[in-house]
Amino acid sequence: MKQPTTPRRLGIFLGILVAGGLIFWFYQRYSSWGAFATRIAEMGPAGRPPQSVEELQKAIATYEGRIERYVKDAAQLGIYWKILAVRLMDKKMYGEALDALERAIRFYPEDPSLQYMKGLSAAIMAKSTTGKERSAFFSQAEQAHLRALEIDPAYHRSRYALGVLYVFELNAPERAIPHLEILLEQQKKDVDAHFVLARAYYETGQYRKALDLYDRILSITKVAEKRRQAEENKKIVQDLLNE
Repeated sequence: MKQPTTPRRLGIFLGILVAGGLIFWFYQRYSSWGAFATRIAEMGPAGRPPQSVEELQKAIATYEGRIERYVKDAAQLGIYWKILAVRLMDKKMYGEALDALERAIRFYPEDPSLQYMKGLSAAIMAKSTTGKERSAFFSQAEQAHLRALEIDPAYHRSRYALGVLYVFELNAPERAIPHLEILLEQQKKDVDAHFVLARAYYETGQYRKALDLYDRILSITKVAEKRRQAEENKKIVQDLLNE
């Protein structure tokens, strides 16, 4: 009996269909690229690529419009891969999203948001795997966020993501602390970042600093649940200090 199409199967099908359409479009647009490049190369003496200023100027005058169109099309394709990655992440298809993000990064290697999304997707994939594969995904997530910060040190989303990764997944709270401290220098009212840094201080035995952060959280937020959590954590730390 034919099985009904599940939402997940439909999502996979749509992802494949969109990706296939992008690839087909790219192939159609660039199927003449080889001949195009050959014609440029043949503009030099004896069929060699243009070398002199005059030869290059002649090649540019002849093909500038087409070159600009190819560059524009390539840039647009990179945007489409990014949009596809976002759609796949929305459908929680993180493995497929990683593939789309790798494609997008080839077009935009200096876009920190692509690295951030790659880090998120890889970290989520790690949670559903074990052993070496799990470690590989977490390493991929870490490197993606570090790359985002290398591109743009002010990209605070990746600083926070690294903090969460180090504290809650990699058991390396000491590595989270500098990133979160930098983040809170710029985002002084980021309550979630305060919580993660306080946990990092707690895990590394810096109880006074953790206590100060919980007090700061209580002075910042009026959200009842966050205040309750801060009060509970503060009491735990105070009990440790009173021992």
